[in-house]
Amino acid sequence: NRKGLIVYYHGNAGDLSRWGKIISPFVELGFDVIIMDYRGYGKSNGKRQTNLMYDDANMVYQFAKSRIDEDSISIYGRSIGTSFASYVASKNEAFELFLESPFYSFESLVNYRFPIIPSFLLRFKLPTNKFIRGVKCPIYIIHGTDDGIVPIENGIRLRDENELIKWYSIEGAGHNDLSNYKEYHDCLLYTSPSPRDRQKSR
Repeated sequence: NRKGLIVYYHGNAGDLSRWGKIISPFVELGFDVIIMDYRGYGKSNGKRQTNLMYDDANMVYQFAKSRIDEDSISIYGRSIGTSFASYVASKNEAFELFLESPFYSFESLVNYRFPIIPSFLLRFKLPTNKFIRGVKCPIYIIHGTDDGIVPIENGIRLRDENELIKWYSIEGAGHNDLSNYKEYHDCLLYTSPSPRDRQKSR
């Protein structure tokens, strides 16, 4: 009696030993979840190259798609994972895309936090803004107003890149404590009905 499947792309810190616990609220809501470690994280091997990491992210989605209809798949990205999630959503036809604390692009974020670093020295561009323009499913963005790692201005800029985006900001929330706020769980509950029920309500 699952409500659907979430393909989850996690943030930069830690590996599956940490993120496996963080995704537990989705399981409690009745979803199955697939989550992977990126290259160089946890037990995952491989050279950290942007194009290969995007290919890996899409490969996991294809694995999910081979086992369940796309209208039952939600894509979720958190922090650095929002770029991979947006890329995968732009290449496929998932039911919805959910972005938690996204950056506009990694290049713009680094330039904001470390303006003395020349752009041409950036190894990872991670242009979330470009990918999100090609997403055709409903998009939900949630961002804390006091995010000191990825300032909320990133989410606001992304909001203007696609008319399908629904925007949620949580007053006083930072980068890693959104789940401590009732508004966060209210947002998850809004997106938690099964795709078929959601389809009927549109």
